Amino acid sequence: MWDRIKNWRWAIIITALLVAGLAYSFWPEAEAVDLGTVSEGPMEVGLTDDGVTRVHDLYTVTAPVTGYVTRIELDPGDEVVAGQTVIARMSGIPSTPLDRRTRLEIGNAIAASRAGEASAAATLRLAKADLERAEALAERGFLPRSDLDARRAAAATASSELARIRAETKRLQSQLSEPAASGLPSSGTVAVRSPESGVLLRRLVESEGVVAQGTALVEIGDPARIEVVADLLSREAAQIKPGDAVKITRWGGEDALPGRVRRIEPFGRLKISALGIEEQRVNVIIDFAPDAARRIAPLGHGYQIDATVILWREDAVVRVPVGALFRGSEGGWQVFVEADGRARRRDVAIGHLNDDFAEVRDGLKAGERVVLNPSGNIEDGTRVSPRA
Repeated sequence: MWDRIKNWRWAIIITALLVAGLAYSFWPEAEAVDLGTVSEGPMEVGLTDDGVTRVHDLYTVTAPVTGYVTRIELDPGDEVVAGQTVIARMSGIPSTPLDRRTRLEIGNAIAASRAGEASAAATLRLAKADLERAEALAERGFLPRSDLDARRAAAATASSELARIRAETKRLQSQLSEPAASGLPSSGTVAVRSPESGVLLRRLVESEGVVAQGTALVEIGDPARIEVVADLLSREAAQIKPGDAVKITRWGGEDALPGRVRRIEPFGRLKISALGIEEQRVNVIIDFAPDAARRIAPLGHGYQIDATVILWREDAVVRVPVGALFRGSEGGWQVFVEADGRARRRDVAIGHLNDDFAEVRDGLKAGERVVLNPSGNIEDGTRVSPRA
């Protein structure tokens, strides 16, 4: 028998190598996966949305009268002092230059007024002569008192009419005079002064020209006293209360800035999102914490930030990366735990969730490794290896 084996030894060896090669080829390889670690540490849950900064007290300086405002020479960022800094000067509204047709119409009106003046002067002379005759007759007793009073009233009326017509003539002549038709502002100015000390934030009117009473000219505020306004969905704002801690991120610095909710406005407003969805939004007013005063110096009015209102926080909880979680066939949370090179399915009880971690209440302990974002190829017992 040994002789026979010796004769076939090379064939047996080659066959064994072929079988081993086939077995190795068809042997299931370990699935390459990303692994995460269950850890113990701080965890928090919050509501995050966009927000903007604004000065705590914003003053809008408006035109006190309707008139001609001079060019505002102050630039944004210039300091202003309450009651001293002159923002602009205002004068009367300039008259409108007259065109040829209007001048012709006014000239014709002046001619008609002068004709009426001549007629009124003749009427006045006649009334005065009649009054003189009536007074002479009254002195001799030939004219009743009532007739004398009537002639005196007629003379006074004629005098008043002549004065009226002369005043109208002067008014029409003034419209044709050069100062009234020059288009220049009238004399006399009103100084518009800053109502509060601070910094000029924005010029709403820069060039000189005519403005109406109440027109906004500039905005003034103190950039050292700023707050944050975040508009949250109304159903999210209902979960927030004054005093909640806030983390302000994406403001331009590396670390988050601390803050506190000061007020939730009671009025919600309709806002259309970028996707065309109608949303009810509520403004949440946030104050910076006192220890952030030095770090907010680069921020100004209207800067965009992200605000996260903290709803829950614990300093030491068992937490698992959210990428390891998936729903089981019965709807409960499950993970694949890596044990001895194999993936083992395990049910877990989850509490709070945020963008990075999930609070583990049961089923896992700190230090265990779990499969992140498991694919459909992984089942209970599948051989796994860390992805290179």
